[in-house]
Order: sequence, then C-alpha cells, then structure tokens
Amino acid sequence: MTQDTSGATEPAPKRRYAKRLPVEQRREHLLDAALRVLVRDGYERVSIEAIAREAEVTRPVVYGAYDGLEPLLHALLDRTQRRALASALRLMPDGGLDGALDVDEWIVAAAGGLIDVVQREPEVWRPVLGLTQNAPAVVRDRITSTRELIRGSIADALQAGLERRGGPYLDVDVLAHLVLVTAEHFGRLALDQPETYDRDRLVTSLEGLLSATRPAAD
Repeated sequence: MTQDTSGATEPAPKRRYAKRLPVEQRREHLLDAALRVLVRDGYERVSIEAIAREAEVTRPVVYGAYDGLEPLLHALLDRTQRRALASALRLMPDGGLDGALDVDEWIVAAAGGLIDVVQREPEVWRPVLGLTQNAPAVVRDRITSTRELIRGSIADALQAGLERRGGPYLDVDVLAHLVLVTAEHFGRLALDQPETYDRDRLVTSLEGLLSATRPAAD
C-alpha cells in the first residue's frame, strides 16, 4: 500500500507478469528478442538482462527456457543458419538448370531473389552478411560454414549450366566464389543504402556485365 498527500492509502501497483506460453513458443519469443538486441546493439550488448527487457519478461523466465546465455545464443545461431540456408537454397535450381534457363539468366534471377530475401528478413541476414558489430569467433565460424554450403550449391548449378552452354573453359570453383561474393555485397548495399542501390539498379548492372562478357556466338 502507498499513501498520498491527503493521508489516504492506495494499492501498490501490481507487478507485471509475463504471459504463460508453451516452452517452445517461449523459446522462439526469446530468440526473436535476442536477435533484435543483437542487430540493434551488437554482440557485446547481448545479455540475459537485455534479452529479458526486450522480451518484456523477467530474468527467471529466460533461465526457465534456456540454461544461460551461451545455450540461448547457440540456439539463435542454429535458427539463423537454418533460415539463411533455406532461403538461399530455394534460389538454387532443383536438379540443375533446366533447358529454358541460361546460366546467366539464373545468376541474375538468383541475385535478385537474394536481394528480395534480404530485404524481407533483414534481422536474419544482417548477422549472416557481417553487418552486426563485434561478432565472436563462434559466429564467424558458423557464417563461414553456411557460406561454404551455399557456394557449393552455386558451383553445382554453374557446372551444369556451363556444360550445356559449351564454349571456353571457365573455372567453376572460382566463378562460384565470385557469384557468392557479388550476391552478398548486393545484399549489404540493399540493406545499408537502399535509396542509392535499389534492386533494379543492382540487377540491371549485373545483367549488363554478364551480357558484355558473354562469348560471341559463331
């Protein structure tokens, strides 16, 4: 109870309690909160206290779902990697490039698709694209492994497309790195400078570059 200036008593404000959620739903809620803190403030500011405050729950609620900060961050890494891989691999041709799509057309379509995904899920992709401050070694290692999986899928698609096209030999492994680095940089530009580097400008420039370097038909 509290007392106002007239001497009357007033009930103390009730403490806010977090809504009870099933454990899996609570974990997802906390991972969402942790990701927002990470993207906004950087890895150095991620703590149980910061996550609890962002999620509008108490510290015991966080500890009830995850046994400390490290398990929570590992769960966030797992989820981010799954989402990024799923989004990226959906851009890969299923079973190789079909006869209706040239390899250059696929590169342009995949780059445009990645820009769309990055802009649709910026909180997922900012850490993956290295736009989050002070990432620890475990995060950098996970990003490297994710990139390598994506690069391998790109190399497979390019190999099939270039074999069907014929023409001069191209080093598919190096070309896959080039495509991946280009797509990643496009993603960073689309997130950090969308007014200057919009989707159409980036995709049109890539299309023009590929057209200019394509072997002339006999």
